[in-house]
Order: sequence, then C-alpha cells, then structure tokens
Amino acid sequence: MTETDRDWDAFATPKADGSVHMDLAVEGITCAACMSTIERGLGRLPGVTEARVNLTTRRLALDWKPGETGAGAIVRRLERLGYRAHPFDPGRRSAEEEAEAKELLRCMSVAGFGAMNIMLLSVSVWAGNASDIDAPTRDLFHWISALIAIPVIAYSGRPFFRSAARALAVFRTNMDVPITIGVVGTLALSLFETMRSAEHAFFDSVVMLLFFLLTGRFLDHNMRRRTRSVAENVAALRVDSAARILPDGSVREVPLSKVSAGDLVLVSPGERVSVDGVVEDGTSDIDQSLVTGETTLVSVGPGAVVYAGTLNVGGLLRVRVTAAAEGTLLDEVNTLLESAAQAKSKYMRLADRAAGAYAPIVHASAFLTLLGWWTLSDRGFADSMVIAVSVLIITCPCALALAIPAVQVVTSGMLFKAGILLHSGDAIERLAAVDTVVFDKTGTLTLPEPRLLDRDAIDPDRLERAGRLARASRHPLGRALAEVTRAVAPPVEVREEPGRGIEATIDGRIERLGSPDFCGVDPEAVAAVLARFRGASLVAHRAEGEAPVLFAFEQGLRRDAREVIDRLKALGLAVEILSGDREAAVAEAAATLGVSAFAAQLGPTDKIARLEALKAAGHKVLMVGDGLNDAPALAAAHVSLSPVTAVHLSQAAADAVFLGDRLAPVVTALTVARRARAAMIQNLWLSVIYNVIAVPVAVAGYVTPLIAALAMSGSSVLVTLNALRLRIGGGDRGGEPPSAAVEPGFARS
Repeated sequence: MTETDRDWDAFATPKADGSVHMDLAVEGITCAACMSTIERGLGRLPGVTEARVNLTTRRLALDWKPGETGAGAIVRRLERLGYRAHPFDPGRRSAEEEAEAKELLRCMSVAGFGAMNIMLLSVSVWAGNASDIDAPTRDLFHWISALIAIPVIAYSGRPFFRSAARALAVFRTNMDVPITIGVVGTLALSLFETMRSAEHAFFDSVVMLLFFLLTGRFLDHNMRRRTRSVAENVAALRVDSAARILPDGSVREVPLSKVSAGDLVLVSPGERVSVDGVVEDGTSDIDQSLVTGETTLVSVGPGAVVYAGTLNVGGLLRVRVTAAAEGTLLDEVNTLLESAAQAKSKYMRLADRAAGAYAPIVHASAFLTLLGWWTLSDRGFADSMVIAVSVLIITCPCALALAIPAVQVVTSGMLFKAGILLHSGDAIERLAAVDTVVFDKTGTLTLPEPRLLDRDAIDPDRLERAGRLARASRHPLGRALAEVTRAVAPPVEVREEPGRGIEATIDGRIERLGSPDFCGVDPEAVAAVLARFRGASLVAHRAEGEAPVLFAFEQGLRRDAREVIDRLKALGLAVEILSGDREAAVAEAAATLGVSAFAAQLGPTDKIARLEALKAAGHKVLMVGDGLNDAPALAAAHVSLSPVTAVHLSQAAADAVFLGDRLAPVVTALTVARRARAAMIQNLWLSVIYNVIAVPVAVAGYVTPLIAALAMSGSSVLVTLNALRLRIGGGDRGGEPPSAAVEPGFARS
C-alpha cells in the first residue's frame, strides 16, 4: 500500500471545537524555505485552520474543519508540493534521523577524502602553471581529478540532489536547487575546460564546496537531534500499564486506559511509577531526577504525592491514583513541549520569508552575470560561466536560512534544560524587552504547599467533607486541604466562580469552598482568626444548614524568592507584587522580599488595570502568576510566565511555563532571552553584510568557485558558531521541575 492509498482519516483526531488534528512526519524538509512552502501551500486548502512545521523533528501538525476538506486531500496536496508524508511515529522518526545522520557522515567523509586527493593534484598544477609544467602533464592531472571528482560528487551530493529533484519536479525551488546547479554546473564547466586543455579546472572547488556544505548540514542535524533528544527523555518516562489492586486484594496488570482516579495500584521496587497519586501504604525512596531535576532521593510514606515517570528505588508502595492515562504531570510537560516545538518567532518568520524569496534572486543574479560578462566583455562563454557559477555559489542563502533557526534550537535547548517551556514563538524577543516584573503572591512567590494551622481544633467529619470538595480545586490552599485530608474522589459536578471558589451538591446539600466572603463568613469571625494567626491565608467551607468553618493556612516563600528579586533588581528591572490576598499578608511578604511596590486584595480587573497603567507609561511588563484569576493579567501583560503547578487556564494564557519549586527560571528566561535576541540580530546582520560584500565582488569577477565555496560555507559556519556561543556561560541555570502536582480547580489569590 502506498502512502497515498492509506486511509488517512483513521490517523486524525477530533478536537473539542469540532475541528480535526493530525500529526505527520514529512520527508524532504531541509530548510526554513521548505517550512514556508508547506505551511503556505496547505494553508490555501479550504478548511485548513493551521499547518505548523517543526524543522527539528520534521513534524507537521495540522488542524482542519472536517466538512470542508479531508486528510487524504491534504496529503495529496503535500505530495504535489514535493514532500512525502507518513503518520508521525516518534520511534520511526528516531530511526530515520539516525539513518540520515549516518548518511550525512558517510557523504561528508567521502567528500573530505576526495577533496584532499584532488587538492594534492591541484597544488601540483598551480605550482606548474607558475613554472614550467607542460600541457599534457597538466591535462593528465585534470583528468585524474575528474576521475576522482565524478564518483565523489555523485555519491556525496545525494542529499542535495534528491531534495532539489523533488522541488523541481513540482516546479518550485528550495535552497538545495542553487546548490545543485552550482555543483553540477561547476563540474560540467571543469570537464569542458579539461577537454579543451585549459589552464584551470575547478574539480577541487566543487568537491570542497560539497565537503563544507555537508559539514554544515551534519552539524545542524546533530544539534537539532541533541535538542530533541532532551525533550524525548521526558516522554520516554511514561509507563503504559499499572498493577491495579482489585477489591479482593488481588493484583492485575492493566493498561493505563483501564485505570481511573480513586483506584489503588501497586508499585514494586525498581519500577517506574505509572500514575500520579498519593501513597496510601508503604515507605520508599523515589528517584525524581528525570522529572524534577533533583538528584537526591526523596523519601515518601503515607500521604506523600508521587508522579508518573519517577523511579521507586526502595520499598513496596500502594498508591491511590489521582491521574493515570491523562492529566499527569508528565502529560502536562509533554503538552508544553509540543507547543514549544511548534513555536516560531517573528525573526524566524522574517528569515523564512527572506529565504523563500532568495532562491529566484540567486538564480537571476547568476544568469544576469553570465549574460553580462558574455555579451559585454571579451572573456568568452567559459570564463563568463566561471563567474556566474561563483555568483551562484557565493549567494546561496544557507547562512540566512540558518541565522534564526540555529539560535532558536540552541535557546530552546538551554531553556528546556533550565526547566522553561515556551508557548509562544516570539516570547524570546518579548522577554528580552522586559523592564518591569510583576509577581502574584499566593502560589507564585509562596510555595504551592501551604500548611494547615490548628488542625486538631477542627471537626474531623467537617475536615473530610471539605477535603473531598477541595480535591476538585487547583488553588494551592485547596490542594493543601485535599492533601491534609487525603481525599481522593472529588464530587462529580463542580461549579466554579472565578476568583471566589467552587460549589457542588453533595448528598443533596449544596456545599461551598472558597473565600470567606463567598461562603458567607461573618467579618468578625475572620478578624478573630487573623488576630490569632497573623499573616495566615484563609479558606472557608460552608454546607447548607451548617455554620461556615474557616481553615487557616501558613504559606512559606519559595526558597530562592529573595535572591531572585535581588538579581532582577541588579539587572535593572523594577519589581512589583499584585495579589488578591489580604493587605497584612502581602505587606509581610513584600517586606521580607524587599519589594516596595505592592498592592493587595486585587481582583482580575484590578490587576489588568495596573498592567495597563504600566504599559501606558511605556513599560514592558513580565507578569508571573499561577491562579485562575491571574489568567486575564497573564494574557494582558507584554509577556508572561506561569509555574507548571498553575491552573490550565493560566498555563494557556502564559507565554512560557517553568518547572520546579524555585523562581530562578524567571531570571534564566530573561537573561537567556536577552542573549538570544542579540544573537538573532547579529546573525541577520552577518548574513546581510556577507551578501552586500560578497555578491558585488563575485559579480565583478574577482572570485573563483573555490573561494566562493569557502566564503559561502564560512558564512554558514559563522552564524552557527554565533548561535552555539550562547551555550558558553549559558545564562543562569533555572529551577528543577516541580516537586508537587496539582488538581484542576478554583481561583487563586
């Protein structure tokens, strides 16, 4: 069965908005121009709402409306554009990339070996031309060079020739077309010069050109593989089955799809945990290094939270499941990685457009150069062809096409290792422009694991009921309440009021959990609790027919919060705190952190109003928040960050998400972004300056094909090295991924 005959609709996945999504692995993508060709070509199909190509993985993500087009039509259009597709399979893609890397290495080795031998012959010819070499001897050396060059070029040029042939077959061009024309044209010209016993041939130039091009492509390919492999390490942690403990006490291995929240699973020593859950029985040490970055083993016992992908090193654990096939921390991280992989910056979009328009300019320049020298000078066709080939080679847009992707690949790898996952393609540029940082307090500056105060004074039955309702919450205080009570199953239907709390009907009674005002708590009762627990944060629970109960929580600041604030100030950034919490609690946190500008008891509209005021004053604001009521502010800010422990809506509104229980990734994101934006601009200028200087010199006839090959390859290597330079120093290493997951839920202060 051919790929065209395949039932492609079987690989499409319906989405909640009624559209359809499909991921394809696309063969033949070599440069940014290919990405633009595919995205523009498929974007013209009726019903296609989005087509995004990831150059690193050669992955095409498609969304379309099923009533207007079909998967088969999309694949056929892709084939007409000159690209073969097959269903995306990470395992198959890894094998293909490994095979591609081996082929590039073999081609590069053959080209390098051939170039060295031809260069030895060329040196003899050059020396003889300067002394007394006779024509038959020079011709012999040229013919020997030709015998070496022809098979070397035929073998080593295959990666470029195949790509160019696919493009030309559908009447389009890509970067490999001018490369192929330059290589084949130089080889043909050299054979012609050899046959007429000319003084110069250019076999050394064309083989050296191939060697440098293959070296650049191999380095770029290897850099992308290494960056992608870091992300794949996370996906590889997923376990597809779990040992579920049945009601009769027996254990059965079942797929994760058969495991639900509330089930009990057994995790044996040496096994990876397959679910997110709470330890119900047993003690052990957990290796969380590949999920959280912590190399120290974490001791767990009853009540402790464990995550899918972590390794149980010690004893036997019985774990009550909170998330299994979907909704685990590992799933969240993978989703964020997918979003980051599809992102494009405005500089990359600029480079895409330039590279896409560049190929016809290259061909036109070379053709006009040939006509000009042939018709307006006495150099003859052969010499004019040499100059035209030199122009074709030296103007190849490899450096321009690599200028931004090289920086993005390096930067995304650095940020990922620092625990920062980008949602938005232009987040790097916007982060680099920030001059003011605004923090939410609860769950952002403070740890997402508050401690319940005076638990012994609370009725156990009331605490258990509140904990069950809290299990449906993603607020840090709600999560803490759920963990204290070890509640597992939340109510089936929960209604939410953003910024206030949640409500559910349990056993025929309406129950509420949220702010004291939402639960109708008397202000005097609130004041009495706050007088007893100064600086505490309050959550109220009210059941129909019963008096409300207040739960007081103490929240500690993140361990590096003061250090991060000091470092942000050292970078010349203004820092503010905007919180929905009480004045006293916010003032105490601000004083501890050394922040003079803060505001308390703010709602979502109040936070947006402050951000708009800062924007009107000319400031570029980074908002860092995690609550449901922070989502509008995150979307309104110039750029935004959210911890992975945030609610889904806040993660979706943020431009980037950081992992871990430290704030260091905030500093890392800003410092790396500043360096990355500088490198992008430098690379674009390097490409422009190179062409401004090189093209006129080549058109004037002062460049041979060998010098053109060296210059073109040198420009590509230069922009790649400038991107790799970001790894030297690398900015600040950010935080480790989170030490706690959270459940879906209600508003956060």
